[in-house]
Amino acid sequence: MSKRNTQAAKTAARERLRLERERQAKRAKAKRQIIVAASAVAVLAAAGGIGYAIVQANKPSYWDEAAKATVVAPANTSGKNGTTVVIGESKSDNVVHLYEDPRCPGCANFEQTIGETVNKGMEDGDYKLSFTIGTFLDGNLGGEGSKNALSALGAALNVSPEAFLDYKTALYSSEYHPAESTDDLAEDAYLIKVANTVDALKNNKKFQDAVEKGTYDAWAMRMSKSFDEAEGVSSTPTIKINDKAIETPADAAGWAAALKDAGVTK
Repeated sequence: MSKRNTQAAKTAARERLRLERERQAKRAKAKRQIIVAASAVAVLAAAGGIGYAIVQANKPSYWDEAAKATVVAPANTSGKNGTTVVIGESKSDNVVHLYEDPRCPGCANFEQTIGETVNKGMEDGDYKLSFTIGTFLDGNLGGEGSKNALSALGAALNVSPEAFLDYKTALYSSEYHPAESTDDLAEDAYLIKVANTVDALKNNKKFQDAVEKGTYDAWAMRMSKSFDEAEGVSSTPTIKINDKAIETPADAAGWAAALKDAGVTK
């Protein structure tokens, strides 16, 4: 092979090497651009996801929407949005007002201890019973059992005052009242299960439909607001006799003494 041909071969080899390096440099640049672009898309996607999460977090909950919805008030109620619940035919002006929360263990204890005695006084005509029911424990503990149970109590009240009282007794019973930290009352099926122990509500299709469809959810939220705005009520149960708050009696004898001190006599 001549020297000239050898030089030409070397020159051609160098040119091929140069071109290959250029191609590799272009490929590396293109790869970097793809990586940067993909990273930008990922950042945007993440930002979008965070934005979506923020929007969802700030989106009103079902119960927030219920608080603004048109109220369907149960039968046997009165006042604005049906938030006044008074039961009894007493000819006197005496009123026993109970402030309760469906998840409240103290309310359950009160019901189990002297609930029957309190109801009997109303039935005997010694006083009327008034109820304002709150849902603050949902906020304190998390969940929606108080709100859902209050709506179901509205469905029971729509059936009759007696059904309301009997259902409330069942919900607060030692057998069915859940631990404060649990949220069993948030389940419609559980509320219906308890209702089936009450004669007036057992297999009552109208009642069950109201519970499952949330017919009285908006009413429950207005009732809860009424509780929040009640003067001198900071815990449950709170008991007022003729608008004066009393210590929660421990037994029937204590209840009789509280009535006597308030001037409620047979």
